[in-house]
Amino acid sequence: MIKKNIATNELGDVFNPSTGDSFSTNAVAAGILTHMREGKSIAAIKKIMLETYDADAAMIEKDLDDFIHTLKEYNLLAPVN
Repeated sequence: MIKKNIATNELGDVFNPSTGDSFSTNAVAAGILTHMREGKSIAAIKKIMLETYDADAAMIEKDLDDFIHTLKEYNLLAPVN
């Protein structure tokens, strides 16, 4: 899901070598990026988040959707085949 040329680390730092843009995320977003790098589906990531965090399912879904929308805005996601 994340473009192959996008660099990420376990701290949540993101670097786009195509544009030179870099971003910092929080620990939750860093975990999401790791799961995406591992090829997990959005549904699987939502399930992991529900099992990991003591939060309302609707809130987790909204926050995940918002984060994915942000990744799309910054052109960090690979096209879905």
